[in-house]
Amino acid sequence: MKLAFSAADEAFRQAVRSFVREQLPGDIRCKVELGLRLEQADYVTWFNRLEARGWLTPGWPPEHGGPGWTHLQRFIFDEECLLGGAPRIIASGIQMLGPVLIAFGTPEQKARYLPDIRASRTWWAQGFSEPGSGSDLASLRTTAVLEPDGRHFVVNGHKVWTSYAQWCSMMFALVRTDPNAAKPQEGISFLLIDMTSPGLTVRPIRMLEGGSDLNECFLDNVRVPVENLVGELNQGWTCGKYLLGHERTGIAGIGSCKQQLARARQLAGQQGLGEDALLRALLQARLAQFEIELVALEATALRLLAPGQRSRVPQVEASMLKVRGTELRQAIYETLLDIAGPDALPFSAEAQFLEQLDAADDAPVTPELASVAANCLDARKLSIYGGSNEVQRNLIAQAVLAAH
Repeated sequence: MKLAFSAADEAFRQAVRSFVREQLPGDIRCKVELGLRLEQADYVTWFNRLEARGWLTPGWPPEHGGPGWTHLQRFIFDEECLLGGAPRIIASGIQMLGPVLIAFGTPEQKARYLPDIRASRTWWAQGFSEPGSGSDLASLRTTAVLEPDGRHFVVNGHKVWTSYAQWCSMMFALVRTDPNAAKPQEGISFLLIDMTSPGLTVRPIRMLEGGSDLNECFLDNVRVPVENLVGELNQGWTCGKYLLGHERTGIAGIGSCKQQLARARQLAGQQGLGEDALLRALLQARLAQFEIELVALEATALRLLAPGQRSRVPQVEASMLKVRGTELRQAIYETLLDIAGPDALPFSAEAQFLEQLDAADDAPVTPELASVAANCLDARKLSIYGGSNEVQRNLIAQAVLAAH
């Protein structure tokens, strides 16, 4: 396989690289490069600049505001944004709900919600996981009962691990509308829920690294208009599978791997490991192994993106990329932690920490090291969300055996 990009693709890469360099605010780039926590305003600032260029929704078709890129251009765009220090596009409305509405939504739903997603006026929470129903999503227990007049669903249940729900005004959720269906998947529907509705409560979950980006959402007799049903009643599993395919493909995070591997090389030089020949050799061997594995992962992704490529098991391509990409990122973060050593520990409030740096009399911990422990702890979630890697391996094995 020839991994050389065409002249047109290289020209596109340079255009993206120039845009990121010129349009990304320096304070946001600094936060990303240091691994510090971003606020919603940081994301919105960057998203608005992408939208002004027509680049915020690369996975959407042109008639709905997408740029009309090829899969390879989207790959290049994601990589160059991350390598340039730009925030990831984390908004679930852009990455997940938008493609679902375009594929399954009514004309009224598309007209009402898609423009607000592109303008970052509405942020959407993903109401999928529940206590006891994470990777086994078909076992979810949140119910939606249609009122006798047929105008509203009444939703009761408990969603968990809801990322950035504190910033969201709407939620897209899988709910059980037919508890007597022959198969669990056949009784699930896809609803759009206003998070300001009476009976909906959001409670933050404190994470290991000190953040609270994850939340629990409690729904107690929440009334949802029937026109907020996406697709057909009891056919929400089709929407959910379509959405998860989009989510897992992006989770591979090849650009993030490259970004953090470069960070590891930089920190290794700053930490003076060159004084110990054995440590230097061991670290160089580990970083070289990551480089090899990253080249293999990228080759796999590019092969799947190649025009006319047909896989014998296309349904598991996203799972393959998700498993390998997330575990590679975790290994790189663990190496960053090894490089930083005890200096990685201070991962409390960034503002207080930076003030301590200014006031310290002795040699302080550098900002480049201050977030390493937090980043490593946060990376533990990579192999869990979007369907745990253990479950993904089962799906891959089943598909491969079925193909033979």
